Amino acid sequence: MNGDLLTIFIRLSLAMICGGILGMERGKKNRPAGFRTYMLVCVGATLVMLTNQYLCELYGTGDPARLGAQVISGIGFLGAGTIIVTGRNRVKGLTTAAGLWADACLGLAIGVGFYSAAIIGCTLILLVMSVLHRLDDKMVANARNVDLYMEFQKMSDLGAFMSKIKEFGMKISEIEMTKSNSTEDIGVAVLLTIKPEKKKPHTEIIELLSQIEGVRYLEEI
Repeated sequence: MNGDLLTIFIRLSLAMICGGILGMERGKKNRPAGFRTYMLVCVGATLVMLTNQYLCELYGTGDPARLGAQVISGIGFLGAGTIIVTGRNRVKGLTTAAGLWADACLGLAIGVGFYSAAIIGCTLILLVMSVLHRLDDKMVANARNVDLYMEFQKMSDLGAFMSKIKEFGMKISEIEMTKSNSTEDIGVAVLLTIKPEKKKPHTEIIELLSQIEGVRYLEEI
């Protein structure tokens, strides 16, 4: 390994390619961490493992996994920076954070020369982030419970809404008062979970609820 420029070039190049492939997928979805971020994380993790391996060979002692362990724990700071909670209590960025962590692990595998695991891992990570993303969206869209953020002009409108949904064969399983982000003078903003008696598409439920008098704004979260 010491002085083997070809091996170093191959591993860093493979890391750049694999990181770039994963980053392109996130970039197309306009996520906080995209093409260059994923590429840098993967190349950086690979470089750490190459350096660790070089030090062990140079001094003939040490733990070849020590620096890699620091990468796995340290990447959490970068991942945490991509997770945000919006004003409507919606958590975003979890997949990006998990992807960065997996991307770093991918770089460690490449850095140590575990090519088969790295290539298979890159393929599976890409599959999860792209193909299975559609399946995840479909499962959420077809879930029985519907989480909503809603705004009403006054409290009486909320009371009328709660009475009205019973006529539609639905009930509220959870409700929480929250602060409105609207620039208008909105009297009441709530986070609530609607549970229909029979399973219905979320789009159908939202369209039905938006027609109720007093509803100023409605969004699924």
